Amino acid sequence: MSQFDYIKDIAKFGLENDQEKLFTSLNELIEHSKKTKKINFAIQLQSLLKDAIRQQQISGLTKVGSIKHTIREDDREANEFIIEKITSDYRFGNLVCNDEVRSELKYFIQEHNKIELLRSFDLPVANKILLHGPTGCGKTLASYVISGELQKMMVVVNLGAIVSSKLGETSKNLAKTFKRAASEDCIIFIDEFDSLGKVRDYSQDHGEMKRVVNTILQLFDYLPQTSIIIAATNQQSMLDNALLRRFDLSIQFDLPNKMQIEALIALTLKNGKFEFDNKIIAKNIIKNCLGLSYYSIQKTLITAIKRSLFSRVDEKRIPIITKISTSVWKEQIVLEKKALGVIK
Repeated sequence: MSQFDYIKDIAKFGLENDQEKLFTSLNELIEHSKKTKKINFAIQLQSLLKDAIRQQQISGLTKVGSIKHTIREDDREANEFIIEKITSDYRFGNLVCNDEVRSELKYFIQEHNKIELLRSFDLPVANKILLHGPTGCGKTLASYVISGELQKMMVVVNLGAIVSSKLGETSKNLAKTFKRAASEDCIIFIDEFDSLGKVRDYSQDHGEMKRVVNTILQLFDYLPQTSIIIAATNQQSMLDNALLRRFDLSIQFDLPNKMQIEALIALTLKNGKFEFDNKIIAKNIIKNCLGLSYYSIQKTLITAIKRSLFSRVDEKRIPIITKISTSVWKEQIVLEKKALGVIK
């Protein structure tokens, strides 16, 4: 059967309200998608199917205060703390980093690919990872790579919505979010993890931060080993020492060196449609990129590419390979450094 045949069956059984055959067809489409290498589509379908079954189990007429009503309310509230659920196509080939970071990430992924082997020897599985370092140095991209390599759904947590001014609410919000995400056997990604330290600003009760830290420690301890927590921060020093010790792996991301900048540029230009108008000047600009993050460098280069392309739109025939104006890129680098306060 083709994918379209499965879709027709799903539509047919859905319209006939034949739930048993509908779920069977959905599962068959999921398996078909896996076999035809449409992994992200399969993961998304699995998540939708799991959510539908779970909602069905708690649906129906319920009285206020009943267990089913409470579960449904918890689900609704937990969804408010989740920015999005995503699947990732990113792999190691999309990540530029130093060898130490790459090696640590590969071992982490290997643990989860070999989880049954580790369990057979009663060995624990690392599932809590802290990514720290300057802004724009690949922490978020690394989380997408982990998600893509493991083919796991990633839940992006809205930390701003979780933190509350009400006493004790932040801990409750965290618990609801972890419970919801962990039940889906996925990756929980929390960016700007140091923001939890700011909870002190929301309450005059000096014990509030202690309660939040204790809640996170407990949630970490009871996190299923098949689930993963990835926390990212550029303010590692703000984190409580007890939290730092709970992470199985702590990886530092640094600003790129000359070799890594060259690798980033090669990756950005890998489609072969663009090249520099002067390679000697481009090499000098690369040296001037030192001190900037991966994000800033790629942003300025893409801006130069777009402006170089716009300058050719009035021509009758745009060449197959467009020349990137090194003067425009150099100007963008200077502007970026000024904006970041690197130069006056």
